Amino acid sequence: MSDTVRLYVGKDIAIAYDTERCIHAAECTRGLPAVFDNSRRPWIQADAASTNAIAAVIARCPSGALHFIRRDGGDPETRPDHDSVTVTPGGPLYLRGLVRLLKTDGNVIVEDTRLTLCRCGQSHNKPFCDNSHLGVAFDDLGAAPDQAEAKRHVSGK
Repeated sequence: MSDTVRLYVGKDIAIAYDTERCIHAAECTRGLPAVFDNSRRPWIQADAASTNAIAAVIARCPSGALHFIRRDGGDPETRPDHDSVTVTPGGPLYLRGLVRLLKTDGNVIVEDTRLTLCRCGQSHNKPFCDNSHLGVAFDDLGAAPDQAEAKRHVSGK
């Protein structure tokens, strides 16, 4: 386990939190404040809600900073039904599916079902987003051209 990953073990579920991958989207704290409350220590209370409720909130974590391991025999974490890349206006790329992020030499950086990657170029945690785009007025609309427009741009016609 990485030194940036903290493990919070409850009776029925263990929650892994990777401090380097969190972009503070607050899906966890808004979704289940009894479990996730960054104003207390420890900030995660793995026994403060049902395992199903915790698993559902963790599945909404956009960066993959949160994961869980069921200790009660319940359903394990699953990958999304389909692979997707979402370009967010003024923000990162959200990747879902079975994603293997590789270094240029082919070595694996991470393999996960959820990743949030930097688009603004200012992250101090590249290739991952660290929300630096919020402080640099990154304003790309995130609109991808349709295929015909992209082909015209490449060919110059």
